[in-house]
Amino acid sequence: MKTGDILELLCGLAPLETRAEGDNCGLLVGDAGGEVTRVLVALDILPETVLEAEEIGAQLIVSHHPVIYRPLRELTPDSPAGRTVLMLARRGISAICMHTNLDRAEGGVGPALCEALGLLPLTGGSGNCGTIDGGDGFVRIGTLERPMTVRGFAEHAKSALCANSVRYADAGREVSVVAAGGGSCAKYAAAALAAGADTLLVGDAGYHDMRDALTLGINLVDAGHFPTENPVCDKLVRLISGAFEGLEVRKSGVLRDAWFAV
Repeated sequence: MKTGDILELLCGLAPLETRAEGDNCGLLVGDAGGEVTRVLVALDILPETVLEAEEIGAQLIVSHHPVIYRPLRELTPDSPAGRTVLMLARRGISAICMHTNLDRAEGGVGPALCEALGLLPLTGGSGNCGTIDGGDGFVRIGTLERPMTVRGFAEHAKSALCANSVRYADAGREVSVVAAGGGSCAKYAAAALAAGADTLLVGDAGYHDMRDALTLGINLVDAGHFPTENPVCDKLVRLISGAFEGLEVRKSGVLRDAWFAV
C-alpha cells in the first residue's frame, strides 16, 4: 500500500472540500508515494504518538487533529508543533490529518459520538443520527432509549466516553432528545433547541456557554474534547483495515485525556 492509497480512502469518507474555511487537512507530512505496511490511528499527533509509531514500525499516522494547524514560521524543536514535525521527518513517518471534514462526515466524529452515547435516530430504526439545521454539519441529534435526569445522563456520558470528568448545566429539563457535537460545539445551543433537543452535549464549554444555555432553557453537558472525539478513531481503524488486506492498523494506546478533576 502507498500513503496516497490510504489518503484516497479517507477522502472518500471525508472529502477535503468539506473542511471548514482555514482548516488544514490531508497529507501534512511525508510522501504520497511512500510504502505503508503499518498504520497508527490517533486523535492527536504528539511526540509520544510518534515514538509509539516508531516502536510498532508504523510508516504512517492517521489523526483527527492536524499536526500542523497554525503556520510554522520556523521548523525547530522550540515549539510543540515544530518538535513533533521534526520527529516525524527524522523517522520517515508520514501524517494524514482529517479534521473538520471528518467532523462533518457520515461515519465521522458525530456519528461515532452518538453511537458511543447510545443515541437512536429521531425517525426510529437504525442508521446515523441526523444533523441539525444551523449546526454547520457538526452537530447530530438523536434520542435516548429511556429518559434520564441531567445528572444521570452526565454520569452515563462519563462512563460511555471514558471521560475523567463531566460538567453540566441543568436547565431543569428531563434528558430525552440529545444534540451532540465533538469538541467546541457549545455555540450551537440555540440551533439544538430549535431542532427539538432538550440537551446539548459537547467537548468544550466555557462559563458563558453554560449561562447562555440556561437562559435559552437547554441542558448543556461538557464531556471533554478528547472523550467526545476519540470514538472516531475506532471507526478509522475498522475502515482502513477493512479496505486493505495485509495492512496492520492499530489505535494509539498511549494517548489519554489530558484533563483531570479533583
